[in-house]
Amino acid sequence: MNSRQLQRRRLIAVMAAAGFAPWQRLVAANELLPATPADAEGPFYPVELPPDSDNDLLRVAGMKDMSPGQQAYVHGTVVDRHGTPVDGAQVEIWQSDHGGVYHHPHDRGEADPRFQGFGATVTNRAGAYHFRTLHPVPYAGRTPHIHYRVSAPGFERLTTQLYVAGESDRNSRDFLYRRLTPDERALLTSAFRTMNDGGVAAEFNIVLT
Repeated sequence: MNSRQLQRRRLIAVMAAAGFAPWQRLVAANELLPATPADAEGPFYPVELPPDSDNDLLRVAGMKDMSPGQQAYVHGTVVDRHGTPVDGAQVEIWQSDHGGVYHHPHDRGEADPRFQGFGATVTNRAGAYHFRTLHPVPYAGRTPHIHYRVSAPGFERLTTQLYVAGESDRNSRDFLYRRLTPDERALLTSAFRTMNDGGVAAEFNIVLT
């Protein structure tokens, strides 16, 4: 087995453990991985990127305190359809604060200045990325979610959303979630598991085309 095949097997094993079925069958058949489905960008991508836009959305430059929302870690691996890690992919996320307000002039209310609302990072040689952020919350008309945009040379730019497993009632009423197929929902929905520090963590692996 070559290194590429080994990486692919390891990745699919991780995805299968996280509920990204049917990865086991793809290993056996040596088929291409299903591409991560696109989803709506929504109206609240930042008009202007904040000066502090790193992968830690809970530590804002110039702020002594952090947002009171629940701490969350989102992480994963960006790969192509063969399972090969994508080195240097730009991964961006944006989401509302703990009160359901975006850092955007067209959103209602005033966003918490202690929360970045937007973050960006670049994958390493293993295709891995991670963010520290808030557990997403519902707001009027939407189930909890985190927006993603992923781009890399030689691949189509992907805009999508990460949804929360366990929010079945809200998910079933969400107009964007409802228009996804069952297979697409499985690829965009991840469990947030409780950690020892009281925060939660979710794994969201991304397949580019």
